[in-house]
Amino acid sequence: MASKRAVEESPAKGDDSGALDALSEAIESGAGLPAVARAASAALGGSVALIDRSSAVLAVAASSSAEEAKLLAAEGDVETLELRVADAAVGELRYRARGGDPSSTLTRMISTLLALELERSRSPEWASDEAAGEFVRAVLGRKVTDRGDIVARAAELAADVEQGGGVVVARAAPRTAQTGDWRARVLIVALRSLRSATSGAIAELAEDGDRAEVSAIIPVAELGQLERAAQALARELTASLPGFHLTVARSRWVADPVDLYRAGQEALLAANVAEADGLELLAFEDTGSYRLLLPAMSEDAGELERFYEETVAPLSAYDEQYETELVATIEAYLENDGNVTPTAEQLFTHRHTIRYRLERVRELCGHDITSTEGREKLGLGLKAMRVLGIAPPRGPALEPGTEAGRAKVRHKAED
Repeated sequence: MASKRAVEESPAKGDDSGALDALSEAIESGAGLPAVARAASAALGGSVALIDRSSAVLAVAASSSAEEAKLLAAEGDVETLELRVADAAVGELRYRARGGDPSSTLTRMISTLLALELERSRSPEWASDEAAGEFVRAVLGRKVTDRGDIVARAAELAADVEQGGGVVVARAAPRTAQTGDWRARVLIVALRSLRSATSGAIAELAEDGDRAEVSAIIPVAELGQLERAAQALARELTASLPGFHLTVARSRWVADPVDLYRAGQEALLAANVAEADGLELLAFEDTGSYRLLLPAMSEDAGELERFYEETVAPLSAYDEQYETELVATIEAYLENDGNVTPTAEQLFTHRHTIRYRLERVRELCGHDITSTEGREKLGLGLKAMRVLGIAPPRGPALEPGTEAGRAKVRHKAED
């Protein structure tokens, strides 16, 4: 298995000055990353691969295709060194020595030179992505509201939004451990897909715990183009990011770029609903009655949060504390039109347990789900929870009647 190690100071072995001179000359001449990789290969006496912070392969210097495959897979005796400039990771160096290991002093010096060159060669691209991200955040955060300003600033980023557009939100959460800056990789894959479907797409990357979220403004002249871009993005993310849980959602098309803020709220609402329901792709117009909650989410999310606090929040808190399933029970009860028997069958438990839980619901939140008003309020409370992106509680049920254990409950969000 490949090793990843920190370089420690030790005396240099032999005369390294000639190798470093050749590497320095390649960097100073602006020969490009492939030439720099070849010079680093000669200096280290082995095969070399340069990888950027998004895990994209920038250059390889290897004696054969088999050797290159080993480097890219980081297999066997391939060494991996993180390339850093100050406190920022800019990529990594993978190498496989043909003879003895190079001195730690030499590898430290070479990795420093490569990190600086990598930062220099990629900084315009990274700066452009950061500028695009700041603009997307400003538009979707309603910090830029003047039509002329939106159009002009978008044009500076090669995005023509004068004829309208839409917003796509993509979320990725790793199911397995990831190496490198996997969030940056999500952004690069998303932009590659969106720009192949329509030119001028710009995006911002947000970190939300263990999840990455990409919000993209797509300059298109009609809804069909926006639909195809979202569908292509879902396919590309699935193909390029194995081991991730993925969600893609899109807004409706808007003719006026001033309405891109509203489109961003539509895409966000659709993403929250899709993630809660375990859907990989969802359009805002397919969210059904959730659409009615968009004004509350866009204009006064606090009111929506208060409604959630008055309905489902006490049940969710109880579930989290005691590992019960009150929220899952009211979801199933509503899905089964208030019928206890199919609800019990769906949750693999007894009818008496369902009735006990429903009574506990009434005691905790004050709403009787067996009444018409109670069903309406708790149903809207569940919708508010999803629209706000609040994850439902999980855990085995421990209330009376379930001590002996049960079959796995099938949550919609796990589909």
